[in-house]
Amino acid sequence: MKSDKGKITVSAEAVYVFSLLTLSLAVAMTAASGLGVSMIVAPAYIIWLKLSEVVSWITFGQCEYIVQGALFVLFCVLMGRVKLVYFSSFITGVIYGFILDMWRLIPHFNPDVTTPGTLPTALNILYFALGMVVTSFSIALFFGTYLYPQVYDFFVKGVSAHFGIDRGKFKIAFDFTCLAVSLALSFLLFHGIVGVGVGTVIITCFNGLLITFFGRVFEKTLNVKPTFPKFAEKFRLE
Repeated sequence: MKSDKGKITVSAEAVYVFSLLTLSLAVAMTAASGLGVSMIVAPAYIIWLKLSEVVSWITFGQCEYIVQGALFVLFCVLMGRVKLVYFSSFITGVIYGFILDMWRLIPHFNPDVTTPGTLPTALNILYFALGMVVTSFSIALFFGTYLYPQVYDFFVKGVSAHFGIDRGKFKIAFDFTCLAVSLALSFLLFHGIVGVGVGTVIITCFNGLLITFFGRVFEKTLNVKPTFPKFAEKFRLE
């Protein structure tokens, strides 16, 4: 429905669920394209590629839990505190990883069925382009709800707020740091560039700008309200 200010009022909890579904789908699409996953998930993707050589049962989503767990520890160190509610971000990461693995039910998104990058070129480009845009769209939605996003985005949201840093600029710096870490992991584990493609660089350059763009659009058009206001208060970062 429309609020008095002309914005569309939506449930914060519904936005949270929708963002989880679309973000995991976006990652599945970029991975399937073979053009390079986003710099944010590239470390987990590269670790998964290496571990899957010796551990057949491990999944991309499970490696996401591992990397996000390490980042969560760093987040708590930088914040100088550990609050029980912070762990909901890691839980979000686990749910996200589970949904990411569920998208493997679609043959194009299952690397055991369709090797990434082997689809027709036009389809690979389409999957990559959609994945890049939907990733930014989903993260911008996450930032608009009180429920904590997965650790990657929670790290940006929490640390930038804690230290009074412009979130857009901090997000761009975070993205380039992830790209550097991904390249380092690639050379360390594979002695070459694996899991990082031209698409990874493109996403790194435009992800922060797209998130900022979508964020401004959502601020003007959406009124995201919690269904349970008292519960939402428990998620205040400070």
